[in-house]
Amino acid sequence: MRNVDRDPLHVDRQSVAIRSPGIWKLRQEVETLTGLRVERYRLQPPKGTSALLAWGHRPSALPVQRKAEALGLPFLRLEDGFLRSVRPGRDLDKALSFVLDRQGIYYDARTPSDLESLLESGSCAQPELLERAREGMELLARLRLSKYNDGPEASARELGLEEPRVRPRVLVIDQTVGDVSIEGSLCTAEDFQEMLRAAKAENPNAEILVKIHPEVARGRKQGYLLDAARAAGCRIFFDPVNPWALLERVDRVYTVSSGLGFEALCAGLPVTCFGMPFYAGWGVTDDRKRSSRRSRRCSLEEIFAAAYLLYSRYLDPWDRRPIEFEEAAEALAFLRDIYMENRKPAVLVGFTRWKRKTVAAFLQGGEAPQFEQSPDKAVELAKAKEGRILVWNTRCPPGLREAAAAASLPVINVEDGFLRSVGLGSALTPAASLVFDDLGIYYDPRQASRLESLAQQHDFTPELIARARKLREVVVQRAVTKYNVGRRESRPLFPAGKRAILVPGQVEDDQSVELGAPEAGGNLGLLQRARERNPDAYILYKPHPDVEAGYRKGALEDRRVLEYADSIVRDVAMPDILAQCDAVETMTSLVGFEALLRGRQVAVHGRPFYAGWGLTEDLLPFPRRTRRLSLDELVAVALILYPRYLDPVSGLPCTPELVVSRLAEGRSGKAPRRFLWPVKSSAWQALAAGRRFWNKRLQMGR
Repeated sequence: MRNVDRDPLHVDRQSVAIRSPGIWKLRQEVETLTGLRVERYRLQPPKGTSALLAWGHRPSALPVQRKAEALGLPFLRLEDGFLRSVRPGRDLDKALSFVLDRQGIYYDARTPSDLESLLESGSCAQPELLERAREGMELLARLRLSKYNDGPEASARELGLEEPRVRPRVLVIDQTVGDVSIEGSLCTAEDFQEMLRAAKAENPNAEILVKIHPEVARGRKQGYLLDAARAAGCRIFFDPVNPWALLERVDRVYTVSSGLGFEALCAGLPVTCFGMPFYAGWGVTDDRKRSSRRSRRCSLEEIFAAAYLLYSRYLDPWDRRPIEFEEAAEALAFLRDIYMENRKPAVLVGFTRWKRKTVAAFLQGGEAPQFEQSPDKAVELAKAKEGRILVWNTRCPPGLREAAAAASLPVINVEDGFLRSVGLGSALTPAASLVFDDLGIYYDPRQASRLESLAQQHDFTPELIARARKLREVVVQRAVTKYNVGRRESRPLFPAGKRAILVPGQVEDDQSVELGAPEAGGNLGLLQRARERNPDAYILYKPHPDVEAGYRKGALEDRRVLEYADSIVRDVAMPDILAQCDAVETMTSLVGFEALLRGRQVAVHGRPFYAGWGLTEDLLPFPRRTRRLSLDELVAVALILYPRYLDPVSGLPCTPELVVSRLAEGRSGKAPRRFLWPVKSSAWQALAAGRRFWNKRLQMGR
């Protein structure tokens, strides 16, 4: 039943016409949902138009409906579906679900709708579809999803509710004045007052809870029940909260037409409807109004199947491709969880201007982060907000950590992740992955990082290991690395018959070298040690791309390199080198981890994050790292559990799998336009040009 034909048109012509400028902004979605070319009109639709489309029951829809009737064309109503987004508001989050209705719209019981027809026809009573509906309701409850999902979880104590219950609780749901579903469900303002009176009269020993609509709590709209609830002494809930936190702590629900009533049914609660929402009139609710058209008795599973599986249409939030309910629910829960993690206010310190837009995108969901350079101001501001401090680890100003500790403020260290971009960070290419470490940072072995803690303690499930293995295989197959620079090369880089060893150069003043390999002697010392350990091997040296570009320290004269290495390779893509070598000798380079992914032997002369777990030849001790990991367990930690990812196309938080796909396609964020900071940029470019000049002189042996 997952490939049911839900096309409402069944016509030969090939375009749908839109008048509304608001819907025109959704033309990509409309084209995907209808399968038709989308055209814009103002007075007359273009010739050959298949249908006209408008938004629900908005006033702007009426002239479009009349035009369709005059022209004898199908008229479609577009509306948000029942799993819309994390946050309300079209300017915040794009919808994951929509409905297209040719007869009416689901929230208007005055006329038939496609949803009502589905239920009346009995077509949703098929065993396979009912089983999928049961699983879908369980998924909805397990993921704790609603139409909007910006309400935080709350315990009974946080809700001010006594546990265990000493008397029954009844939840009464308020709505906003002007909500079209109220008139559409055959109700007026008086029905809300009657509902509250009935809830009290029919449950004399119960505690009455009234949930005020979040828009009323924010002062943006008016509701119906606030004054009456106060006068009746009811417990009133203003603040946004995950609806499931309330539903699991009440015994009965009263509503006029709220979608929360259907979620209450899915939670196993009895629901009394004073209106005629889409789920009323089918025998699963206590109905105080009647609809003569709804004559069939339906199970809850049938209603769920009709509304969530067949009537609603879902779009992937990143690519806007059609998906099914189950995938949409998982995607929505993923985005919701990221946004919830970002709710705590953040003050950011040590971030260069060009990084600020990127890191702010990683933190979307809460209030906009504030950037400070002064440690004292940052601590003062974070304390006032009851927030946290995020710092770019290598640019942490003196005294910040001490001041934050004195104020009992958490400090989160931020750095680039391991699948970063198509292009160098030093070239101002935005990162597609960052790490947010509350313990340390992965490249500083002096103390445990969150990565190390996960590696030591995480309980790896079979599902996570399978996901890590598949991710590793895709990374290797699609030749993805951290920066994805260099030309592809298929010619042999090593002679046959000799052990082939790659020695990757590093930025010598990088903290991963200074802190993780202070004994190695830099790039030249690494080459010397590699030759001593492998006297008969063919050693290939690859300078670090940042050093080659003249941005960072670590350049060696070619003649010094060739005292220990057999050859130097510069602009070849790293996957092509790793595909040909037998082993890697490194200080702390991420190339060592990328070599492990490809099944190569790795000897480490420092203490990188991937060493000490039994996967590398460790030339230095790691007394803290006592656990032995499989390669896929390490991949799960380093590429799935530890970093966060941001889709460079949609700008949304995403999975590592999507970032791998984007990087393999050469899609990355765009570097900022440098003329925004002309003085600093000019100085930076001049410095880089000077470094490149002198590096070239060194490489020529001067």
